[in-house]
Amino acid sequence: MEIKNKEKVIKIAKDVLELESRSIKDLQARLDNRFIKSLEIILNTPGRIILTGMGKSGILGKKIASTFASTGTPAFFLHPGEGAHGDLGMLMKGDSIIAISYSGETNEIRMLLPVIKELNLPFVLITGDVNSSLAKSADVILDIHIEKEASPFGLIPTCSIAATLGIGDALAISLLHLKGFKKEDFAVIHPSGTLGYILNLKISDFMHSGDDIPIISETFSLKEALFEITRKGFGFTLVGEKADIKGIITDGDIRRLLEKNENILSLSSGEVMTKNPKTILFNRTISDSIELMEKFSITSLIVTGTNKELLGIVHLHDLLGRGKIKIGFSNET
Repeated sequence: MEIKNKEKVIKIAKDVLELESRSIKDLQARLDNRFIKSLEIILNTPGRIILTGMGKSGILGKKIASTFASTGTPAFFLHPGEGAHGDLGMLMKGDSIIAISYSGETNEIRMLLPVIKELNLPFVLITGDVNSSLAKSADVILDIHIEKEASPFGLIPTCSIAATLGIGDALAISLLHLKGFKKEDFAVIHPSGTLGYILNLKISDFMHSGDDIPIISETFSLKEALFEITRKGFGFTLVGEKADIKGIITDGDIRRLLEKNENILSLSSGEVMTKNPKTILFNRTISDSIELMEKFSITSLIVTGTNKELLGIVHLHDLLGRGKIKIGFSNET
C-alpha cells in the first residue's frame, strides 16, 4: 500500500507530537509542594517503592519502577489484579505506594486500599482527576491532567501517557540528584551490556603499549613523522621521548599544513607538533575516556601511570570496536 496524501499524514504526526509535548510542558506549572512531598515520602521510605497500575498505566508503572531501581531507589511493580489474588503479600510495613490511574477510579487499585491502610503505607497517586475516589485516599496527588488526547475521539491514551512518563522521569532524576547518586554507583548495578562496558572496564585493558606506540624525536622531520603515522596506523604520532612527551602530530595536522604550505616536509616535528597532548590515567574507565574525547573533540589519548610516565595510547576505534558505542563527534583526530 502506497500512501498518497503524504503531507496530510506528516501533518497528523506533527499534531500528535505537538499535543504530547504540550502536555508535558503544562506539567511544569504544576510542580509545587506536592511534588516535593512525593520526593520526601520516597526519600524517607525505609522499604521499597511499589508502583502499581492497570493496562497502559501498569506498563508505565513497570518502566518507572525500573528507572527508580536503576538509579538507586529500590522499587518494583505490583500488578493490582494479581495483588488482590495473593501478591499483596509482597507488601511490607515500611514500603510506600505510587499508584497510576488517570481516571482515579481503577477498581483493581481501589481493592488494594484496605491493605495499604492496614499497613499504614504512604500513598502517592499519579492521576488526571484530583477529585476522584482514589485521590480522596491518597496522601499526595500528582496532577497530570491533560487538555486532550492526540487520538481520534480522545479514546486512545497518548498525551496522558506522555505526561505520566514525564512525571515519573522527573521524580527519578530528582531523586538521583538528591541522593548524590554517582556514575560509580550506576556502574555497580549495571555490570553487563554496553553500560557495564563503558562504566567498569579500565583504559589499561585497551591501551597499546611498547613498540606499538607511535613516537618520534622532536628533531625528526615532518616527513619522518608522516612515515611513523603510516607505519603504526593510529592516525597520529607522539613527539618526544617516552619519559618526556613533548607533543603530538596527527594526520589532520599534516593535511591542514599542506593546504597552507606545499613545502612543509622539511620542517621538524618539534616545529609543528601540538604541545601538551591530552592524557588519562591507566586506571580510569572507558566512560572517563569517552567523556574526555568528547570534551576536546579528539580520538586518541595518552595513557599514563601515577607518576605521569607513558604507559601506552588508546584510540577511539579500540573502544568502539568492542562496546559498539556511539558518540557525537567526528572521527578525525
